[in-house]
Amino acid sequence: MGMTGSSHAGSALQTFQAMAPVYDDFTAHYDYEGWLTDVLKLLERRGLKSGRLLDVACGTGKSFLPMVPRGWQITGCDISPAMVAIAREKTAESVDLLVADMCELSKLGSFDLVWALDDAINYLLDGEELRAALRGMRENLAETGLLLFDVNELIVYRSFYAETTVLEQNGCRFTWRGLGSSTMPPGEISESRLEVQGSNRKRDCEANGNVSLHRQRHFPEAEILAALEDAGLQCLDVYGHGLDGIPRKPLDIELHTKAIYIARCSM
Repeated sequence: MGMTGSSHAGSALQTFQAMAPVYDDFTAHYDYEGWLTDVLKLLERRGLKSGRLLDVACGTGKSFLPMVPRGWQITGCDISPAMVAIAREKTAESVDLLVADMCELSKLGSFDLVWALDDAINYLLDGEELRAALRGMRENLAETGLLLFDVNELIVYRSFYAETTVLEQNGCRFTWRGLGSSTMPPGEISESRLEVQGSNRKRDCEANGNVSLHRQRHFPEAEILAALEDAGLQCLDVYGHGLDGIPRKPLDIELHTKAIYIARCSM
């Protein structure tokens, strides 16, 4: 599946093509197993059982890998061919992987669970792109299937996206230069530059001078709820979590760095 003309497509494609060789190093501290264990409990309360998973914006596969030993049949897609190639190296032929823009997601199957994790939704840059992505994910849900996605909350853009952070991992030095504002209003777009120096020994590549520009839009809860309804989806739950990664209700935009949405097809 090819790229599209959506306004986010060029930005996101360029970002993750550049970031692909060092993505796993930059996100080495992510505890997917622990986080997903908690989130799956929330989904099980809504009737989720093992079956078919569609991972939208799957990246290098870190988000779906914990589901493989759980017995799920997995399809993953991402806008970046380089990210998909790395994911394919990890899974051989056990996972069906393809290149796709979430704003023009075709019918790939009938899935018990569709998700878009790691603030992938925030790389959509306006309300129409959000609605298009949600409509595509809805079309891939089984009749009783569940949709799960998370988004960054405003506190992230007023802190992480407005500050400079340095991280060293596996021979690489990452400098995250937030270009945003500590007083950013809701619903705006913020940017940050990720600069990489060093060598990624695992991928045998030089990362010196590697730069990726991250453009994300904050989506307030009211806008997301309206977009879900427009896309023919019913919101079942909204959770928030802080840096501890533990989902809690209610969502508190003063404390929570992420919001987690669970939805299903409207009856």
